[in-house]
Amino acid sequence: MTRYLPPSDVRSFYDGFGTRQDRQGFYEDPALNALVEHSNLRGAKAVFEFGCGTGRFAARLLARELPETARYSGCDLSPGMIAIARKRLAEFGNRATLWNCAPTPDFSPGDPPFDFIIATYVLDIMAPEAIKAMLDEAARCLEPGGQLGLISLTIGDTPLSRLTSTAWSAIFRLNPRLVGGCRPIDLWPILEDTGWNIEWHRIVRAWTIPSEVVIATRS
Repeated sequence: MTRYLPPSDVRSFYDGFGTRQDRQGFYEDPALNALVEHSNLRGAKAVFEFGCGTGRFAARLLARELPETARYSGCDLSPGMIAIARKRLAEFGNRATLWNCAPTPDFSPGDPPFDFIIATYVLDIMAPEAIKAMLDEAARCLEPGGQLGLISLTIGDTPLSRLTSTAWSAIFRLNPRLVGGCRPIDLWPILEDTGWNIEWHRIVRAWTIPSEVVIATRS
């Protein structure tokens, strides 16, 4: 039986992890670049990020990728991460809204609907029923024609990346806390099973670590 890190342990882990999260940019940034390049983010007016972490990606979006009139909102389970993100995004004033979210997804504080919803390296921490709840809430809060952009750790598609994802999965099974609750997952079938249309899909590898990037719209 798969053991997932419960929300209270996820909160505790990432409160302690803090700005060390930013050191993972060496494998996260290529996937984030692909998401930006192949999405409609540059024309978005209202963006919501589920699991904003330290606000590193949000700062990039507000400074370089989104129109100057666009508003951003984000939430995170970890109060420590929200504190870091608030400091990082302070320069953007009321363009950015952040809050500490409960384990049950509720995007209402961000004032939906949104024309773009993002979740990067978050669903791979969540149990299957929590992923479904998040996707249901995203469908409820997404503007007609809006996009959902997801990135997660995934199963490798080359010998070295398969070796990496297999080793990562083994560590997760041994003790999920050792990897912050993260494990490789396959986003494509999850989205298809919950009624999403996949517009763009790619596995991006960096330092043998495979990440799945998906851009989807609601059926």
